[in-house]
Amino acid sequence: MENSNAYKKPVTLKNIVKFAVPTIAMTVFMSFYTMVDGLFVSNLIGTDALSAINLTAPVIQLVTAVSTMLATGGSAVIMKKMGEQKTEEAKEDFTFLIFVNVIVGIVMCVAGYLAMDPVFSGLGLSADVKGYCVEYLSRYLVFTVPILLMNNFTLYMIASEKAALSLICSVTGGVLNMALDYVFIAGFDMGISGAAAATGLGYSVTAVAGLFVFSRKKSLLHFKKPVFRLKVLASAAANGCSEMATALVTGIITMMFNWTMLYYAGEDGVAAVTIIMYVLMFASSLYTGYSYGVAPMLSFYYGEQNHEKLKKLAALSMKVIAVLSAATAAASFLLTRPLVSVFARPDNPVYDLAVTGNRICTAALFFIGFNIFASGMFTALSNGIVSAVLAFSRSFVFMLITMIVLPLIIGVNGIWLATPAAELMALVLSVFMFLKYRKRYGY
Repeated sequence: MENSNAYKKPVTLKNIVKFAVPTIAMTVFMSFYTMVDGLFVSNLIGTDALSAINLTAPVIQLVTAVSTMLATGGSAVIMKKMGEQKTEEAKEDFTFLIFVNVIVGIVMCVAGYLAMDPVFSGLGLSADVKGYCVEYLSRYLVFTVPILLMNNFTLYMIASEKAALSLICSVTGGVLNMALDYVFIAGFDMGISGAAAATGLGYSVTAVAGLFVFSRKKSLLHFKKPVFRLKVLASAAANGCSEMATALVTGIITMMFNWTMLYYAGEDGVAAVTIIMYVLMFASSLYTGYSYGVAPMLSFYYGEQNHEKLKKLAALSMKVIAVLSAATAAASFLLTRPLVSVFARPDNPVYDLAVTGNRICTAALFFIGFNIFASGMFTALSNGIVSAVLAFSRSFVFMLITMIVLPLIIGVNGIWLATPAAELMALVLSVFMFLKYRKRYGY
């Protein structure tokens, strides 16, 4: 197979790291410039505007959920075909799925505009915060199609052995986003709409680059005349349903977090949740990046029926994630005050809430990595059902239970403890599924 050297190399820690580091760096950087958005907004506009970004997050997650499903599920289906040497068919399916994503983007953009006002009107927000929410989301939705293409091209660049290019696009988009944040907010006085426009333009870099890259026939994957195969669309949807479920329930859980925090601590509490989410997202991006990086390898070896490589890759991955988990948990706990002070001054009531919350939530970092990898691994192995069960249980069922029960018992601290408790419950389920399917897949 052309340009397939990376998949033919021995499975060693060095080769895995070489394959995964660009995607780790990419996801870390993407989460970093999302944090920078919050940094500019909180310092140049205020913590009310920071609360608004968190309040719009569920709508954004719902809008992008279907694309996330098709991107992750489609990548697994296509790379499995590559491993089976069905290269031309894989390219036709790739083009078809990208076309479907464009249609989805248009539909979701319209749905987002229709849902925006009813959602924010029902939250009982102050006039200022509601105005920030509508202003931010109305500008963000303009970039729906480029953002969905970015989601897809990021994964397909990795699968096509162009992870370094994906990283370059992410860094370029991030730098552009940060520069435009300052120009639009501080220079042109565009307020929170400037932050939304800066984010959309930053994300668009990967979308534009992907259109050029995948138009070239030299690429391992490239555009061909698409062939409508309902089975491929169904397989992509089935394999990626866990990721869609994660996006959907993350949106729902974020709304629940916001509602609960509004009840217990008001809009200051929502701002504190936003800061902690940035910290958790930044740490989790390490695990997500690693899982994205090794997913094409898992899919390829599965298609090739190379159980020896699958087993070695899974074992080494567990060791890598264990080291990352310990390092991120220690760093988050030790650096809590400096991290929070970037977004809120010590004299701001948001500061103390966020410091306490982050120290409690840090415990979740011991478990999150294993749960993310387990779900991603089953997606890569084309077992979307198990992946969906893991993702849905972790992101919704366990979070719902802990978020309802714990605040009733210990108040605001119960909200912070909900995430570590849910992740621990999810880890037990992940270990069970991993052991149950070990013989079937030979890992």
